[in-house]
Amino acid sequence: MRLRLLLLGGLCIAAGQARAGLFSDDAARMQIQQVEARVSGLEESSKQQTEAIRQQTEAGKQLAETSKQQTRSMLDLQAQIEAQNAELRNLRGQNEELKHLLQDAEKRQKDFYIDLDTRIRHFESVEAANAAAPPPPPPPQPVVPDKAADTALAAGDIAVENRAYEAAYGFFKTGNHQKAVSALQEFLKKFPESVYAPKASYELGGAYFALKDYKNALASYQTVAGKYSFSPKTPDAMLGIAECQQELNDAAGARKTLKQIIAKYPGSEIAGKAKELLAELK
Repeated sequence: MRLRLLLLGGLCIAAGQARAGLFSDDAARMQIQQVEARVSGLEESSKQQTEAIRQQTEAGKQLAETSKQQTRSMLDLQAQIEAQNAELRNLRGQNEELKHLLQDAEKRQKDFYIDLDTRIRHFESVEAANAAAPPPPPPPQPVVPDKAADTALAAGDIAVENRAYEAAYGFFKTGNHQKAVSALQEFLKKFPESVYAPKASYELGGAYFALKDYKNALASYQTVAGKYSFSPKTPDAMLGIAECQQELNDAAGARKTLKQIIAKYPGSEIAGKAKELLAELK
């Protein structure tokens, strides 16, 4: 009897242990399933994050490419703008040169007509004086002057004078300054009283200045401003004097000359240039 009780007790204990083991396995399975579910969730989340990163990377590459294209477009546009600005500056320079040539041609034409009118008036006054004066008594073997021949000779002299000036001016205009100096000096020597003498002296100063012979250029400009002070070239000659003084390191003389220009020709274009040079000297 006692043996049966002991055997029954042992079986109960074994059954309890088996049930406890069974319950422990179920809990382990549930934990494993929970872990697997979490691992699956983490893997899915990781895949989603990886895809998001890939999409962001692609978007970044596209944005970088777009930025490069915009940069290239901006550089191309800037190059086009610079090229157009250079072309515009070139056109402005050509326009200024053409304006200067036109003004010079107009001045030359005006001077020519003034000279022609002066000479015609001189001939008319001489002829009027000759017509009003009583005829002189005829000397023995009189020599009657041929007025037509004198007029033709004078006209021929004018033509020679004009051609000489045109040739000298042609050297100056084309930039052959050495030949211009020789031709202009020869012209002033042969025709010191010519109507072109003021302009020839001014152009002689310009030729000397281009050759960097500032002392002779200064002397030529001073001749225009002094001897030919009535000439339209006097303001330009005074500006040339100031520029020569500046090149010869006579800053005080240059300032004085520029102030004289501003005071003598207020509101003129030449006064504006004088103000600019005076500002540079200060």
